[in-house]
Amino acid sequence: MALADRLRAARHAHFVGRTTERERFDAALAADPPPFAVLHVWGPGGVGKTALLRAFEAACHQRGVPSRYLDLREIDPSPDAFAAALGARDAGDAPRVLLLDTAEAAPGLDGWLRETFLPDAPESTVVVLAGRERPGEAWTADPGWAALVAEMPLTNLDADDARALLDGLDVPEAQREAALAFTRGHPLALALVGDAVRRRPDVPFDPDDAPDVVGALLRRFIADVPGPDHRLALEACALARGTTESLLAALVERPAAPELFAWLRGLSFVQEGPNGLFPHDLARGVIVSDLRWRHPEQFADLHARTRRYYTRRLQAAAPAEQQRTLGDYAFLYRDNPIAGPLIARLRQRWSEQDVDLGGPPTEHELPALRAMVAKHEGPEAARVAAYWFARQPDGVEVFRDDAGAPTGFLARIALEHVTDDDRAADPAVAAALDTLRAAGPLRERARALLFRFWMDAGVHQGISSVQSLTFGRTVWHYLATPNLAFSFFLCAAPHDWGPIMRFAGLTRLPAADSAVGGQAYEAYGHDWRVLSPEAWLDALAERTPDVAPAPAPVHGRPALAVMSRADFAAAVKDALKAYPAPLRMRDNPLLRSRLVAERAVSDGEADRIAALRALIDDAVRSMEADRREAGHARALRLTYLDPAPSQAVVAERLDLPFSTYRRHLGRAIDRVVEALWAQEVG
Repeated sequence: MALADRLRAARHAHFVGRTTERERFDAALAADPPPFAVLHVWGPGGVGKTALLRAFEAACHQRGVPSRYLDLREIDPSPDAFAAALGARDAGDAPRVLLLDTAEAAPGLDGWLRETFLPDAPESTVVVLAGRERPGEAWTADPGWAALVAEMPLTNLDADDARALLDGLDVPEAQREAALAFTRGHPLALALVGDAVRRRPDVPFDPDDAPDVVGALLRRFIADVPGPDHRLALEACALARGTTESLLAALVERPAAPELFAWLRGLSFVQEGPNGLFPHDLARGVIVSDLRWRHPEQFADLHARTRRYYTRRLQAAAPAEQQRTLGDYAFLYRDNPIAGPLIARLRQRWSEQDVDLGGPPTEHELPALRAMVAKHEGPEAARVAAYWFARQPDGVEVFRDDAGAPTGFLARIALEHVTDDDRAADPAVAAALDTLRAAGPLRERARALLFRFWMDAGVHQGISSVQSLTFGRTVWHYLATPNLAFSFFLCAAPHDWGPIMRFAGLTRLPAADSAVGGQAYEAYGHDWRVLSPEAWLDALAERTPDVAPAPAPVHGRPALAVMSRADFAAAVKDALKAYPAPLRMRDNPLLRSRLVAERAVSDGEADRIAALRALIDDAVRSMEADRREAGHARALRLTYLDPAPSQAVVAERLDLPFSTYRRHLGRAIDRVVEALWAQEVG
């Protein structure tokens, strides 16, 4: 027996009820042609829609009718993604029966299915759409579709079917009446009762009645999990879009991850999909709400660690995986009052159009990109765009529609490579460079990016599927560009995007504003030397719409100092001189450096001074462990860390001429500066 057959058999063994619905579907399979082309199964969450679709799938298998089940939560809501998941280029290649679950997750596919995909399907095709809402007017108002569409509303199980379900879940007879009274026949609630009884079979199930049956059961379930790691695994599963074993390994003790993943997999309200495990939507909402209310610090910590996991994946992801990982990341912000609606709007536009990130432009596409800029920003801006297309072609990323035609693009400029001629060619670059110079010169190997042009062919910088790709690619560059020091983002439509830029922690930079022809650009930017991409993402997660974020300080932390190599070396020398008397370090700029901020246990002055002294200690000990540097290190230690009364006494103790001692000391100071600078610049 194939594994698929075993899965079907296991599902069939635990499926009860819905006799009328199954008989109606069986009759449709036997008819030629079927009495309906589209069957809408609808009802509240947890009422058993997925289980019924799986029963329909089993019926197709028994009759030898080709069928395919798809959960629309698990695919990008675009025609191409749908066709790829279905394994069919068009309706003519599709199986006879399509079972499409969670239809509300892909509203953008609804019209495409109705108007484009299904009209080309064979007459014998049956499509079952399952969702929480009854079919929209677009299905019922059209006389043609109205004749081919049927509805199948689902409610709770009747008493006999509910008892049969509890019997299949091995709930003892003595506990069934209490379970029935509590659940009122709600299938998901009944399944949760089965889980509760299996865990504690000797404890009578007698919960207080509650209007929120599923919520009450889940709260009881959460309170009674086997241990704290199981609780954490369950909370992570509810927070993330899809939970994999590798995600669990990043959040709990790695050896425990396989066991916890298997435990999650066995829960009745946890399902499996291409992106991992995910709980029923009702369960997800209750678990996350419970954690946020019960232990807000734990919620914040789990959210942060999950974000960091996705950040690492995003930095290492191949281009094909980046969009999915960004989707996983964006899912964490689904409840954010500002970011959540924006993400939803972008996702909706993405679902309505078929747009792909195709990479750099081809030679024959460049005129279309120039025309795009000329249409929306004027002929002079188009001339500047053409200049950068030729000057830095690797910075141009084109978005293409399903026919392969450019439908938008993003152009970024690597400012560390610009020349005087480049400055003269583009006022925006000149303004950005002047602003960057005022913020602190770029260090060696440091990068700076100017996101110069970004637009949709039709709506310019309006909300569209292109913008979801634009912002996804922008965040990816923030995370994946080595040694990124500064970035600028220019808006030609600031009234639309200004509030979002500010909420996202990008600072308004009037000094970097510019104009080309009649088009003005507002500049936003971020100094990544002051707040790293990872810390920026952490800060973004904690912002609320009624608190305007400032570039610094963030979360009460002092702004980090951005020093040149020469200023850094001078600060290290001052710190060495002040080492014996730590309070003399209070004004040293190194206390606001990145390396000290990352080493200090808190932002308090005493902890930062302690961190700076520890960094110096580490650098000197490293020198002492190297035979070639040990003599130089000893000169430094006796001068600053364990100081002798005078440098002349140090030279005498080392048995060195004073000039040689001074040479050794200078070499040791240079080595400490090099070691600390290497940590500062990463």
